Amino acid sequence: MATDSKVTWLPLESNPDVMNKFIRNLGVPASWQLVDVLGLDPELLQMVPQPVLAVLLLFPYNDKIGLEIAKEDESADKAPTSDLYFIKQTISNACGTIALIHALANNVERIQLDADKSLKKFIDATKTLAPVEKAKILEVNEEICSAHKQHAQEGQTSTPNPEEPVSLHFVTLVNVDNFLFELDGRKTSAVNHGATTEATFLEDAAKVCKKFIERDPEEVHFSVVALTAAQGDN
Repeated sequence: MATDSKVTWLPLESNPDVMNKFIRNLGVPASWQLVDVLGLDPELLQMVPQPVLAVLLLFPYNDKIGLEIAKEDESADKAPTSDLYFIKQTISNACGTIALIHALANNVERIQLDADKSLKKFIDATKTLAPVEKAKILEVNEEICSAHKQHAQEGQTSTPNPEEPVSLHFVTLVNVDNFLFELDGRKTSAVNHGATTEATFLEDAAKVCKKFIERDPEEVHFSVVALTAAQGDN
């Protein structure tokens, strides 16, 4: 969705086919993939390949939900961890790419990123910087910007005008040091949702997704994708 930045990108669809092409372009090996999560009930979660490294939630950012999120941002548990990678969103409509960076950068020990590709270089160069400093470097990263633009035009819906406001927003849920963190580039920092494990992460993340949905039960524009092992055997 939009920010106050003068830098504006086309929005990225919540479409695993598009996202997988994008992350391959950035240097993610074929052993990891993004898949649709068809529902948040236990029987549907069991259909998602394991292990799950991250969950990306796309949700409507209307006035009602925005107010609730602002209140939560002020009161949330933001206990930091030295291993957490968090980047602010300063580029309008870049939340999809920010969400993917959060998913991948917080799992670099599991995902063998191509050292010659742009994402590994970006993460290595920015991992010790403050969230806003990371964001400023992303604004001028031509390779990631070009890859985003290419794949944002490949979705199933018509390509929007980048200047038009977008009312949908991505956040990422990850397990770092056995705590479930919500990473939202529009917030001041990561939000700690409590303890988790690799075995329970998807179920715990689904509970957080349900809380987003409960903010405005009449809304239907929610979708969830997961970053998983391609064959479920990594």
